[in-house]
Amino acid sequence: MMKLKPGERPRISCTVNGKAASGRVESRMLLSDFLRHELHLYGTHVGCEHGVCGACTVLFDGRLARACTMLAVQADGAEITTIEGLGDDPRLENLRQAFSRHGALQCGFCTPGVLASCAHFLAANPSPTEAQVREMLTGHLCRCTGYEGMVQAILEASTAGT
Repeated sequence: MMKLKPGERPRISCTVNGKAASGRVESRMLLSDFLRHELHLYGTHVGCEHGVCGACTVLFDGRLARACTMLAVQADGAEITTIEGLGDDPRLENLRQAFSRHGALQCGFCTPGVLASCAHFLAANPSPTEAQVREMLTGHLCRCTGYEGMVQAILEASTAGT
């Protein structure tokens, strides 16, 4: 472990959305703050800051993670994918269109985290049951939609081969 001088901030280097990223961070800076304020990736939303709402969900070394419960220094050497990094995924485009058709988004605050979870979920489970979709959505809080539109959109997108 490298010893820092007083007042010196640690440098982290990671891969974000397929590109090298680095910066000096405060030891207590959250990964969500690093993504938003240092890398200007505003799709990672911060809701509860306790990992409960799911708005800050990202892929961290291929697994789902809550960026608001991780320190930025933990990302040193990691591969992170935010909603911006999923933007060119054709499976996600079908999912976004299904969300629109089914009214599965309203204010949009929770949507990036939900879509990140959906992309990960559907990659592992391309033909989920309704019960599996509902179970996956328990990791997200949405105050607008009532979830029914989300469930129907995810089921439709999964049957469309996304």
